[in-house]
Amino acid sequence: MAKNFKNNAITSRDEDFAQWYTDICKKAELMDYSSVKGFIIYLPYSYAMWENIQHYMDKKFKETGHENVYMPMLIPESLLEKEKDHVEGFAPECAVVTKGGMNELEDPLVIRPTSETLFCELYAKIVNSYRDLPKKYNQWCSVVRWEKTTRPFLRGSEFLWQEGHTIHADEKEAKEETLLMRDIYNQTAKDLLAIPMLTGRKTDKEKFAGAEETYTVEALMHDGKALQSGTSHYFGQGFAEAFNMQFLDKDNKQKYVYQTSWGVSTRLLGAIIMVHGDDNGLVLPPRVAPIQAVIVLIQSQKEGVLEKAYALKKQLEEAGIRVKVDDSDKTPGYKFADAEMRGIPIRIELGPRDIEQGHCIIAKRNDGTKRTVSIDETLGDYVSSLIDTIHEEMYRKAKDFLDSHITMVTSFDEIGKVLDEKGGYVKTYWSGELASELKIKEAFQATSRCIAEDEYPPEGAIDPADNKPAKYIIYYARAY
Repeated sequence: MAKNFKNNAITSRDEDFAQWYTDICKKAELMDYSSVKGFIIYLPYSYAMWENIQHYMDKKFKETGHENVYMPMLIPESLLEKEKDHVEGFAPECAVVTKGGMNELEDPLVIRPTSETLFCELYAKIVNSYRDLPKKYNQWCSVVRWEKTTRPFLRGSEFLWQEGHTIHADEKEAKEETLLMRDIYNQTAKDLLAIPMLTGRKTDKEKFAGAEETYTVEALMHDGKALQSGTSHYFGQGFAEAFNMQFLDKDNKQKYVYQTSWGVSTRLLGAIIMVHGDDNGLVLPPRVAPIQAVIVLIQSQKEGVLEKAYALKKQLEEAGIRVKVDDSDKTPGYKFADAEMRGIPIRIELGPRDIEQGHCIIAKRNDGTKRTVSIDETLGDYVSSLIDTIHEEMYRKAKDFLDSHITMVTSFDEIGKVLDEKGGYVKTYWSGELASELKIKEAFQATSRCIAEDEYPPEGAIDPADNKPAKYIIYYARAY
């Protein structure tokens, strides 16, 4: 067991990964449980991370021409049922309101599991001509899906997310939108979260209910399981026909729009924890960390120490760094452990002797290395540069782990062996047949994660599950 300042222990990752994850969620004060199963309380530290993700992505969305709206949380059941495949996909997860005040509702209201139908209803009303297109709306909200098995951030009955919904006059434009949003998710993971993603198209079995194509970004956790971290869907004209979303085109003919939908959720917080964390707590990528640097005072009661700490804080804030002074009366050891548990990327140690000598000690959370640094006017530049260094180091470590856990397999039995002994992704040939996909799922409790992009099987390649000629290269993994 790794020793820790709260309750003295965090379960080791390799001893019990699930318990390690729960320990960190609780002891780093990321969340608490509410009185309703599956509905968690997002405490300030995790919510601040989500806000940083929001700010980053919202800027990307607006740069690509999207506008934010907010839709109602209740959907009439009759409206949801207009798109058959969609409602069948979500029916088992829906929470339904059947009573309003003291009266039974004639048309029960579904708490949104997603908002496609609401956007379709709106677009059908406000779009008349090709001049009204495209419409590119996004909303930040929560959704409810009544899950049987829940885990904080990874799978909850309620979670926070963004959902984008766009309509276009042109099929090509809609498909380009679908891939653009997939790429923005991939870029966010790399540049903000220091998480490399596997990207590709979902099989028909795994695609979103009602979609023609679903594209995904998939992260790999430390325990070798995959985590679907964002999806982008091309709907074609299925919803448009169901909801009569038509427009008068330039040729003076009525046509149906082409539609997309895309979203990421607070599941990304779970990915941050499980990709980067260690036996001492969180290890936060510095660009998403609520606190990028903490100044820990040694002998804070000594004259001038507190004043110097706050002067350094101001200096770092002017350099754009999120910084906190730990001026509590706890021991330095406690403060170090607290900063470590919370995954604060940079710890700055400052005491009276340091001040006399004109330096401080800087420790990196990701690898524990320390360095003595001058506390002159260049400190802000140094810490800013260190933030970029830490980000790159964390991304490279995660990328090396991902790359070393993608295993090409060409025999059926080897699929199970790799998943049992090594974990990660099994890369193999696929005939495109559902029976092959189901056989692997039943035999090895692994699901297809995505079809490889821009990579195809060699001539004569055979699907190891059904012995038919291969059409695709596909990735399987056990997943959250």
